[in-house]
Amino acid sequence: MFRLSGQIWKNGKVIASCVSRQEGAENRTKKVYTALEEICHHFDLPVPIWLPARIREFQTRSKTTFLSDSFMEEISFDGLEIQVIEE
Repeated sequence: MFRLSGQIWKNGKVIASCVSRQEGAENRTKKVYTALEEICHHFDLPVPIWLPARIREFQTRSKTTFLSDSFMEEISFDGLEIQVIEE
C-alpha cells in the first residue's frame, strides 16, 4: 500500500490534514499524482504545478511543500505539504 499525507499550513500551524491511500500496480509517480489529486479534491483546491524545485525536493526527501507560486489561483494558506508515509 502507498500512502501520501497532505497538510495545509497557515501561520506555522497545521489547519487541515488528510491521507490518501493508493493500491495497485501503478508506478510510484502515478501513485503520487493520483494521491495529490485526491488530496486536493478533499481540500477543494486546484492541483498545484510541480515546479523544478518541488520535483527535486520530493525526489530526494519524499516530501515537499507547495507554496503560493505553485498554484494558479490565490490561496488562503501558506502552503500544502505532502509526504510519503508508506510505500
